[in-house]
Amino acid sequence: MTANDPLRFYFDYISNNAYIAWTQLARLEEEYGVTLEPIPVLFAGLLGAHGQMGPAEVRPKARWMGRNVMRKAAILGVPLQPPLHHPYNPLLSLRVSSLDLEPDPRRRLIDGLFLAVWAERRHVSEPAVVEAVADAAGLDGRAIVEKASDPEIKARLRRQTDDAIAAGVFAVPTMIVREELFFGYDDFPYMEMFLAGKDPIDPETVARWSKIKVTPSAVRKQFRERKS
Repeated sequence: MTANDPLRFYFDYISNNAYIAWTQLARLEEEYGVTLEPIPVLFAGLLGAHGQMGPAEVRPKARWMGRNVMRKAAILGVPLQPPLHHPYNPLLSLRVSSLDLEPDPRRRLIDGLFLAVWAERRHVSEPAVVEAVADAAGLDGRAIVEKASDPEIKARLRRQTDDAIAAGVFAVPTMIVREELFFGYDDFPYMEMFLAGKDPIDPETVARWSKIKVTPSAVRKQFRERKS
């Protein structure tokens, strides 16, 4: 890896795995010399673009993910509580995080908003909550909440989401470094191998796989009609 390679972190506060991943990124910066670039995106926009359902919409998956995230948090010593509301509208929190801010206060803001949702059971759809989190991060909370309503900032979040989709991002959290995509906190071990120059797959193998033509032998049919 080249020193100061950007590590782009695509996230939405609605994702508990994004929260877990965020708490571990500073260590990667320190150990591997990458430069973290947090990029807020709208998870619902990613799902819509790829025709997916969110984990909370698939009840068995939601139950499994709840236990899975609890285990990760326990192992890592990360504070975790059920959110006050889920799903919820994350637009305000994503827009304030997309403002032109200096790196350190931006990180403090992201820290505070993730903690508000996943450790403190506060509702970041409420302007007063976002103002308080921003104030605690050393920012002018009222000013940034007002700025977040500007059409320019709304368009910026849409553009960030569109750019993420164009880059191959299909869900959150996603990390991209040197054009290699890693998804979810569970991909951290593989990302660390890549950062350390010890990726278990080599470019020749990847190239060979990409040249192999694979065609479907069947089309998946609807298993059961959905109830309206």
